[in-house]
Amino acid sequence: MSRACIFLRIPVLGVHILGNRLEGKVAVITGGNSGIGEGTAHLFAQEGAKVVIMARREDQGKAVEVAILEAGGEATFIACDVGNEQIVNSAVSQAAKTYGGIDILFNNAGGGGREHFPNETSEEFGRVVNTNLNGTLYMSQAVWPHMLKAGSGAVVNMSSVAATRGTSPKMHEKFGSTSSSYWAAKAGVDAMTRYMAGIGGADRIRVNGVRPGQIMTPGATRGTITDPDGGHHAFEGMFDLMQMLEGPGYPIDVANLVLFLSSDESRFITGQIIHIDGGTPVKI
Repeated sequence: MSRACIFLRIPVLGVHILGNRLEGKVAVITGGNSGIGEGTAHLFAQEGAKVVIMARREDQGKAVEVAILEAGGEATFIACDVGNEQIVNSAVSQAAKTYGGIDILFNNAGGGGREHFPNETSEEFGRVVNTNLNGTLYMSQAVWPHMLKAGSGAVVNMSSVAATRGTSPKMHEKFGSTSSSYWAAKAGVDAMTRYMAGIGGADRIRVNGVRPGQIMTPGATRGTITDPDGGHHAFEGMFDLMQMLEGPGYPIDVANLVLFLSSDESRFITGQIIHIDGGTPVKI
């Protein structure tokens, strides 16, 4: 008695040719004027997206727009302060009007402060939380109706390894850290990411986050990235002790992850916050 061969026909979904993964999509990137945001804007454009660069620094944002256009991509810069709800609503409306909708949002804008607990002022704490956490809320709320109209969407929120770990007195003394407001804000972004994913699932809106570690961006680098030794991350010593992989990461490393989470290749992934940190051992 011969054995019958059974073949299963498995549908192949979301398969794209390299360089075409975001074809026809409109992507909004906050903080798209430099660092991770700038790298992601270029990568998205290379993958066929119409990119809306939002940032406060108009000269830098326009420079990124021009560079993408000269490379054959499509991009528009819109000045925006993500911590101002009225400005956010106006900028998002302008973006949707320019390209007819919005499919992808990368909530990248943010940053820490220079004051530290217990001496961090309430004004400084509020400023950092407003940019990182409130800004993520304002942008997501403004973009959400456009994704509902499109019938699907992908949101990627910028978190940090600071949201998942603590520090010892000796670590803080030797290496320093960002402000307590930054740690709190990014932990809030993580919680918001999971909450938004739970709301968006029924409408095919996926929401995920990324937690970078030692990434060589202008805001986190001592010296310059073009130095002979490649520059130094502000917390290089601490990360070098913690990482499983050697060396720093770069904006393109994060951009590649954001691209994956924004594309149909991650169609069955939502509510996740993914570390991109060279393998730091303490995670939640």
